[in-house]
Amino acid sequence: MPAKVVLGAQWGDEGKAKIVDFLAAQAEVVVRFQGGANAGHTVIVAGETHIFHALPVGVLNDNTTCVIANGVVLDPESLFAELDELASRGRTVQPGELWVSSCAHVVMPYHRALDRASEAHLGSGAIGTTARGIGPAYRDKVDRSHAFRVMDLLDPDLPIALRAAVASKNQILTAIYGAEPLDAEEIIRGALAHAERLRPFVTDTSVYLNKALDEGKTLLFEGAQGTLLDIDHGTYPFVTSSNTTAGGACTGSGVGPTRINEIIGVTKAYMTRVGNGPFPTELHDDEGERIRELGHEYGATTGRARRCGWFDATIARMSSRVNGLTGLAVTRLDILDTVEHLKLCTAYKYGDQVLEEFPADPRVLAKCEPIYEEIDGWCAPTTEARSVAELPPKAMAYVRRIAELSRTPVAYISVGPDRDETITV
Repeated sequence: MPAKVVLGAQWGDEGKAKIVDFLAAQAEVVVRFQGGANAGHTVIVAGETHIFHALPVGVLNDNTTCVIANGVVLDPESLFAELDELASRGRTVQPGELWVSSCAHVVMPYHRALDRASEAHLGSGAIGTTARGIGPAYRDKVDRSHAFRVMDLLDPDLPIALRAAVASKNQILTAIYGAEPLDAEEIIRGALAHAERLRPFVTDTSVYLNKALDEGKTLLFEGAQGTLLDIDHGTYPFVTSSNTTAGGACTGSGVGPTRINEIIGVTKAYMTRVGNGPFPTELHDDEGERIRELGHEYGATTGRARRCGWFDATIARMSSRVNGLTGLAVTRLDILDTVEHLKLCTAYKYGDQVLEEFPADPRVLAKCEPIYEEIDGWCAPTTEARSVAELPPKAMAYVRRIAELSRTPVAYISVGPDRDETITV
C-alpha cells in the first residue's frame, strides 16, 4: 500500500466489499469517505454473510481500525443497528476500533421522509433512489441551512436548532407533497440518544488519518456506489449525491492526493445497473435473465432486480481516465462459467459516428448502440482456481482482453463470493 483506494468502476454493485475485505488483511486503517447507508456492501467470510450499509467493511478484521470520514452522510440509526448486529455475532466494536468524523453530516428522519415523498411525486421520472435520505442530506449540506454535523449532535443547543429544522421540513412535506408532518420532539429524543452513544467514537478524522500515514500505517479507502453514479462524472441526473470517484477519497477524508499510492477500480466481468437511466449493453432477452439468476443480481439495500448486460469497455476506459486507475479488480468471473458465447462492447455507434470515448451527454448515450466483439466462453469452472495458472486459458484470455480494452492492468480476479476465492495477478 500504504494508501490505496478501492472504488467502483461501473454503476455500483461491482463487488467492492469483497475486494476491500480481501485487502483489509493488509491494512491497519479502513476508511469510508463518501455516501451513506444507501451503500449495500456484502461480505462472505467462512460461509457467513455480512451486509454493511454504514460501517466500513474492514470492521470484520480484529487488527483494523475503521473510520467514517467527513465525506459520509451518517445515519446513526443504521450505524447502531449494524454495531448491535455485529455484537450479537460476538464482534463488539469499541471506541478506538471505530472513529467517526465530527464533520460528517447526519441523516435525519425528515431526510428519509423527503426522499420517499420526492420519489413518489416524480412518478415515472423518479431517479430510483434507495429512499435512505442520502440526497436530501447532501442537499442540506450544500444549502448550508438546517444541516447538522456530528459535532452539532453534541451541542447543548441541538433541540432548539432541530425544532426549527423540523418545522421547515414539515412545511415542504405537507404543502408540496401532501405528506404527514413529523413529530419534532420525537426526532429530538432520538437525536439526543444517538449523540450520547456516538460521543466516544467522535474525533477529527483528518488529523487521525494523516497522523497514521506519518507513522507509516497502511490505509485502505473504501468507496461506495460506482464511478457512473458520481455527481459530476456519472450519468447525470441518474446518479448519487456524492463524488464516488478517486478525488472523493481526498475531499471526503481530509487526506491530500499526494499521499495516495494506488487506485483500484472494481468491475464485474459483465455489467449491471439498478434504477433508471441509459445502459447501452443492457440485455432484454433470456441471456440477460440468465445472468441475473446465475449472479443473484438483486440489490443488497433495496432487493430490486439489477439490469444486466455485456461488459462495456467504453465505460471501463472512462472510469480509468477520471479515477487515474492503477489497476482493475475483475469480479464475478465465475458467473460466466457456463456461458458459451460472450460479447465485449468495444465502442458505440451514434448515428453515423463511432464513439470510442464515453459520451458525457446522457441524451447521446441513450441513442448509442454497442459495437461488440465476440469471444468464446470457457465453459469450465473457475471457483477452485487460486492462481492465474489454474484458470481455464479462455477465461484468462477474456480477462486479458478486458485489460487491453480498458487500458488498465488487472490486479485481482474474484472467482467466488468468499474471501479466499480471490486471485492476485
